[in-house]
Amino acid sequence: PWHEVRVYQVYNAGQSRFGAFAGEDEAALRELIAVNVTAPLLLARAALPHLMARSGGCIVNVGSVLGAIGFPHFAAYSASKFALRGFSEALRRELADTGVKVLYVAPRTTATAMNGPAVRALMRKTGQSMDPPEKVARAIADALATGREEVTIGFAERVFARLNGLLPRIVDGPLVRQGRVAARHLRGLRPAK
Repeated sequence: PWHEVRVYQVYNAGQSRFGAFAGEDEAALRELIAVNVTAPLLLARAALPHLMARSGGCIVNVGSVLGAIGFPHFAAYSASKFALRGFSEALRRELADTGVKVLYVAPRTTATAMNGPAVRALMRKTGQSMDPPEKVARAIADALATGREEVTIGFAERVFARLNGLLPRIVDGPLVRQGRVAARHLRGLRPAK
């Protein structure tokens, strides 16, 4: 009915870092954690009293498939999305009796400014899919409409994430190989001295 208002708090901001972890800048790492982890926790904490007073609503955290699969040359980004996924899972369980829901959405690589030319070139080189932002938005809307609690976009990514959770050593081989491709790709991007 028209008087029924659904309240959502959607956290879809993020930063990504593509490169060798050993060369990461400390300030940039702190900023990535602040944006990808600290900010959604603080925003959820600020929204919860309002959502709980209504006995309903949903907190939506947009993470990444890299929050279930640690990907080489995206170590800090993967770590931040693992944290966001863990937070979403824990908060969902904590709020089970309140009427407030928590949805975690894990897109694969999305064609946004966050994934610049170097990442896009790597995706083409490795044959990985890159989705338009509209596909992610549709997945969020569908999950909210159906009451799902977690969504991973992409069939192969869902299978790979589950396999990584159960038997991570099996996933190591393909990811190490992709990591080698990424390392060569990064070397090719460096300006000649």
